[in-house]
Amino acid sequence: MEGLHDLAYLFGGAFFANAIPHFVSGMMGRPFQTPFAKPHGVGLSSSTVNVLWGFANVVIAYLLILHVGRFDLRAADQVLAAGLGLLVMGVVSARLFGRFYGGNAPLDR
Repeated sequence: MEGLHDLAYLFGGAFFANAIPHFVSGMMGRPFQTPFAKPHGVGLSSSTVNVLWGFANVVIAYLLILHVGRFDLRAADQVLAAGLGLLVMGVVSARLFGRFYGGNAPLDR
């Protein structure tokens, strides 16, 4: 059963990582890609949609991390699972959105 808890923590970390760019972009008044845009994940959604989507991701992360099992910040395997989810989603997002914003091949200056 602990393996399923660690899987929930992994996905919780991923949802938390996904929340950050959406919520911050929305708060800054900037459009950003969401699954609700057309085409999905490529088109831009309004800043309001991004704040709502970012908040929804925080709620999902909260539920997965703090309401599945008994998450303990002192348990290395649990923290590692959540941190790995955060890291993997961060790298995937960097690669995905880097193609739109030039982050995958920055210009030499």
